[in-house]
Amino acid sequence: MLRAIDRDRYEVIPVGITRDGAFVLEADDPERFALDPAHLPEVVDNGTRVRWPESASSRELRVTDAAGDRSLGDVDVVFPILHGRFGEDGTVQGLLELVGLPYVGNGVLASAIGMDKHVTKTVLEGAGIEVAPWVTLTRAGLAADPELWDRRTRSLGLPVFVKPARAGSSVGVTKVSEWSDLDAALEVAFAEDRTVLVESAVVGREIECGVLEGRSAGDVRVSIAGEVVVTGRDFYDFDAKYLDAPGVELICPADLGEGELFELQRIARRAFEAIGGEGLARVDVFLTGEGFVVNEVNTMPGFTPISMFPTCWLNSGLSYPELIDELIAVGVARGSR
Repeated sequence: MLRAIDRDRYEVIPVGITRDGAFVLEADDPERFALDPAHLPEVVDNGTRVRWPESASSRELRVTDAAGDRSLGDVDVVFPILHGRFGEDGTVQGLLELVGLPYVGNGVLASAIGMDKHVTKTVLEGAGIEVAPWVTLTRAGLAADPELWDRRTRSLGLPVFVKPARAGSSVGVTKVSEWSDLDAALEVAFAEDRTVLVESAVVGREIECGVLEGRSAGDVRVSIAGEVVVTGRDFYDFDAKYLDAPGVELICPADLGEGELFELQRIARRAFEAIGGEGLARVDVFLTGEGFVVNEVNTMPGFTPISMFPTCWLNSGLSYPELIDELIAVGVARGSR
């Protein structure tokens, strides 16, 4: 995004977050954040500290460094390009709400719902949207009645996917084809979150599409669809999503009939509305012999050149810089409502 954003229109102030949660002023250099499989980018503590506005009456961003304290100017909008917990789960969104800064993307509630796979499924199911059968586990529940949870889990049949409830980018996800491998998969997932889902594997085509909120309330657009074709991996994992690992092909546009695309777009719009979506989302579904099954509503989808969200919009007539423009405009408009 640092490469693609129109510098004739926007002045960018890159703010990084270290592993310890410090907000630092980053270099405006796209090469620092290139997705190199041998060395993934990391925000390091450079000694600077970005200071958010002291109240909602100001939009001034300040930074403290070895030279002292200085102003970075007033901020028109924040673009939280963040994945996972403490990024797209409503926490940063809540911070921005507290200090009164407009921002791009989903609000606190939709972000929290979209981040929690159990809650997402519960909300979508309540809205009449088909989701894969699942069982939600905690360590305490397993310890209290292991036979009950073993029986409920095995009722899903094999194979199953074991997932942390609140982790993004397929982190901590394992495909289990033998019950003897379940305990190890649970440990991998519990390392990421205290709540874990065991979910029936759905046999079908993996289809994704992008959703954009318009500048006026109720104006929601859905892109054409793309398809994830997995040939040499168990599933569409982190390496395939971000490091362009082999064994996965992204096809856009997906080969769908006119009626199938219409129904997919209807379901995607309905899922977006069900979670109270704002700004953007990527809706992931499986197309089975019985119809569409929603797998996930991703409230801050990937924006790399190989990511499906910008690819779907590119093939819908919206270039990468135009997509950024539109998202920023919607965020600014929402902040002025």
